Amino acid sequence: MSIPRVLNRKNRILLKELTKTDFKLRYQGSVLGYLWALLRPLMMFAILYIVFAKLLKIGGDIPHYPVYLLCGTTMWSFFTECTMQGIQAIVVRGDLLRKISFPKYIVVVSSTLTAVINMLINLVVIIIFALINGVTPSFSWLLAIPAIIELYLLSLGIAFLLGSINVKYRDITSIWEVLIQALFYAVPIIYPIAMVAETSTIAAKIILLNPIAQAIQDIRFSLITNETVTAWNYMDNHFLVIIPIIFVIAILIIGALIFRRKSKFFAEEV
Repeated sequence: MSIPRVLNRKNRILLKELTKTDFKLRYQGSVLGYLWALLRPLMMFAILYIVFAKLLKIGGDIPHYPVYLLCGTTMWSFFTECTMQGIQAIVVRGDLLRKISFPKYIVVVSSTLTAVINMLINLVVIIIFALINGVTPSFSWLLAIPAIIELYLLSLGIAFLLGSINVKYRDITSIWEVLIQALFYAVPIIYPIAMVAETSTIAAKIILLNPIAQAIQDIRFSLITNETVTAWNYMDNHFLVIIPIIFVIAILIIGALIFRRKSKFFAEEV
């Protein structure tokens, strides 16, 4: 067996073990343990549903709105967890980096994969809720997979980019926490994009150019209702549709390159 293959196998084993360790440590010491993987997005969904659907009467014209909202909050939680854990990964694993020599990207990928595990658990809940709510199963559900992968790759790119800077400038974590709170309202999680389109079609198109919004809307379209407004069925210019995808690829490449360049100094800086 060639040396590269041996190294690749070792990297896969290390990635697997770090992911398992991260997932176990995240809920260690809590009374409810792994149930928090389900409870966190469900509690967020319950609060938003009561406030916006029941009190403010938003989403009444959207089929299966409770599931629609649950899907949005789950995918947003996935993006938030993925980026936050990824950005802090190198700093958190600083002791390991100083003791063992291995590719540093494994630390970031393992921390984001724990978010993937949580998301997959919640995806099962979404499907169960969808079936209870009367959503008809179809092969279109498989189309949600590319959109979920796109959202993950965007999260990973941001984690590489900001995580490499966060090693030296720890303020990045706090800044991202603030930005992500503001970004929440720029993505149609609680409000339908059609509501924005009634006021301004330009604003609706700008929102859909956001790759987070584009991916979440595509997932909703595939899993819940084909009445969901997406970049694919709303944009007249087909070139604009691929802009979010280009943005994701660019962020991933730039983030990976910067991470690779700065990774040489991680052991010294952490």
